[in-house]
This record gives sequence, structure tokens and C-alpha cells, in this order.
Amino acid sequence: MSAPEPTDGLGSWKQFLCRACGLIYDEGEGDPDGGLPPGTRFADIPDDWACPICGVTKADFEPYQRRTRVAAAPVAIAPQRRPGVVIVGAGLAGWSTAEAIRAEDATIPITLVTACDGDLYHKPELSIALGRGLSPADLRRETGVEAASRLGARLMSETFAIGLSPERHSLRTTRGTLPYTHLVLAHGARPALPACLDPSLCWRVNDLAAWSGLHAELAQKPRNVAIIGAGLVGCELAEDLARAGHTVTLIGAEARPLPELLPEQAARRLLAGLGGLGVSFLGGTLVNGLARRKEGDIALALADGTSLVAETVIAATGLATPSRLVRGAGIAFDKGIAVDPATLRTSAPDIFALGDCISIAGSPCRYIEPVARQAQVIARAILGWESPGYAHAAPVIRLKTRSAPIELHGVPVAGAPWHVTEESERRLAMEQRQGGEVVAWLAA
Repeated sequence: MSAPEPTDGLGSWKQFLCRACGLIYDEGEGDPDGGLPPGTRFADIPDDWACPICGVTKADFEPYQRRTRVAAAPVAIAPQRRPGVVIVGAGLAGWSTAEAIRAEDATIPITLVTACDGDLYHKPELSIALGRGLSPADLRRETGVEAASRLGARLMSETFAIGLSPERHSLRTTRGTLPYTHLVLAHGARPALPACLDPSLCWRVNDLAAWSGLHAELAQKPRNVAIIGAGLVGCELAEDLARAGHTVTLIGAEARPLPELLPEQAARRLLAGLGGLGVSFLGGTLVNGLARRKEGDIALALADGTSLVAETVIAATGLATPSRLVRGAGIAFDKGIAVDPATLRTSAPDIFALGDCISIAGSPCRYIEPVARQAQVIARAILGWESPGYAHAAPVIRLKTRSAPIELHGVPVAGAPWHVTEESERRLAMEQRQGGEVVAWLAA
């Protein structure tokens, strides 16, 4: 249900961006499931309201300027002859770029090339969906075909980019060569699977298609699940699967989860919260191999010579940006597609990049929150408009673990101590008075 046009004299409905997960709160739409009916102004939201995706409060939202979209021109189904903007990738970064461009220009041709079907969903929901009983249909917000029609864009789904010529301004795909005036690389990153792990024996949950397959397997009955990797995704999946009724063992290479990110106190709190849900943590060990047993389950060979048996194995062992396409085109690559920190231009003319696939000063950018701002900067550059540029800042990092919610403001510097801020102490005291969960609000 959408709210009618505002009649409170406060102007049009405004939007606010969650700095932790990228969710956009629209005053016109509200959050009915969270007790906020359509038309609830941001200023009227109670201080204890929580983001429906990651759980942070309204203090971690910032104004988001979503421009009114101009009417898009009809898109031809036939191959497009006129060069325009070609976007490689139809995930959040790709669609955000298409939206930002189309909000300003109704006629510029836009083509999205994607190896998947291009359906729209909110990626942070993947690590909390099972515990909430959500299905793939519940997570899908719009099909790729519907989004392309709405934006007047051409969607080339199930299509792979296989070659790039910056000199010719052309992209080779499995469905032919596309000329472009500007190219946007938004193809994300892929799960980085160690060579010792057989990909046919473990799930990697990095998109809706993979999650849908895992969902189908786990929907059959409660299962014994092993999760390899105790990072952000591994910890969130461990809690989600435990809440969904599965028996979970979380395996980490270090003695505690997220050792490079969490201070020891927060890691202990996280382990206690997961343990309260029945999650077993096996730390300080590596998985050296997987093998299917005759019983049908999977044996995990551990580095200490012991083994573990599970019915389902999930690998949450990090991400890596595919480099073949850009390296073949001579584009600078440094742990990701190297971009200018202010303009997000690559080293090649008229080629931009954003989202999970980029790196700034050699550091990969793997968080959702900056994508909307990155897309707007690129859109304005493509259209030849002035822009204040992109200013990269460390996002709020929120572990979506309700058993032990943890927020990290800032990125830790090696060797630097963490401390609890004054705001942390206020929040901790408030939570304790209300009898709720204690939130660790920590900063470097």
C-alpha cells in the first residue's frame, strides 16, 4: 500500500539510506511490518525502531536524494544499433546505475549484460531469510524483465562478457559485440573457494540463484550443516540456519570469529550468542578436503587429522573479483578494478566501475551502503554534469546476529586498540534498562 500525496505541508516524501546495509527508508512507503504505516515521516520514527534488514536504529540512516525519474523511451527488442551506456552486471550496482542514469535522461540507450536473469532483490536479506521463513519468491522484488521495461532499458540475461576493447569502445559477449559510448563494470565479486574444497560438495551463497538452491535443499528436513569460514557471512548464516531449526557447526581458521575485525570482547559476546542458539564453533583449524560418503553425507577432513561429517556444507571463505576481462583489456587491477577515488573512472577511457568489483588505493570495496552514491556519481559523469564526486568513507558494519548484535563504526587499524565510545555507553545503558539485547557499539 502506497501513501497518498503528502498533505502535512512538509513537502514531498523523503528517503533515507541505511549506512549499514543500504536499505532505503521511504516515508511514503513506511515500514508496516515494523509498525510504521505509509506516510510516517522520518522525524516521527521512534528512537528504538530498527532497520528491518540489519537492525540498526534511525541514528544510522542518512538523507538519500532520489531524483524523480523522467519518462523512459520505449526500448526496441531488436539488437540496438545506436551506441549508448552498456552495464556489465545486473545486481544491485548495475541496476542502481541504470536507475540513476534514467532518473536524469529518458532517451540515452542503456543495455545491461548479465550472466543471470537480472531479477532484483536486496542481497543483505540472504543471510537472514531462512530464519524468517522467506522463500525465493518473497525475496524477489522485481523481475529483470519488469525492471528493464520500467526503465526503458535492454536486458541481455544469461549473457557473458568475454572480451573488451577500450580502443574500439566495444564489448564482446556470448550474444555478439556491443558498441558503447560509456561502459560501466558492475559485475561484482565471486566466492573465493580454496582449491582443496570440491565445488560440487559445498554451497556458496553470494546471489539469489545460489541461495534458492540451498533453500530447496534445506527445506526438505532439519539438517546437520557445516559452515566453513567464520567471517561476517559465515556468522550471520550460522545464526540464520540455527533459527531455522538446523544443527550448525561453524568452522574458523582462527581461535575466534572475525579476528581482524572484532576486538576480543565483542568476539566472545558473539560466540556466546551463537552458542545460545546451539551453534558449535570449531576454531583454529582448516578444512583440507571434502568427500562424499556412501551414506550420502559429506566428510570434512580437518587439518589436525580429525574429520567432521555434515549433510550440507556451506563455504563462506571470502570473495575475489574476476580479473580476466579487465586484465585482457589492459585495465589497471589491484585486488579489484582500480578506480579513481573521486570519479570511479578506471584507467581506460569512458569506462567506470562500482560495487564489489572495485578497489580504491588497493583496498576492495565490498559493502552495500556506498553503491547508491557511487551510481549517482557515475551517472552524472556519463551525462556530462558536474558532481561533487565520490567521497569514500568506512561504512557502519553491522553483524545481523540478533543473538549478539554488534555494530562497528570505523575500520580497525592494525595494532590500534578498540574502545567503546560515549554513545556506546549511552546505548548500552539504555538497552540494559529496557532489558533488551546489549549492542556492542565499538570504534577504532
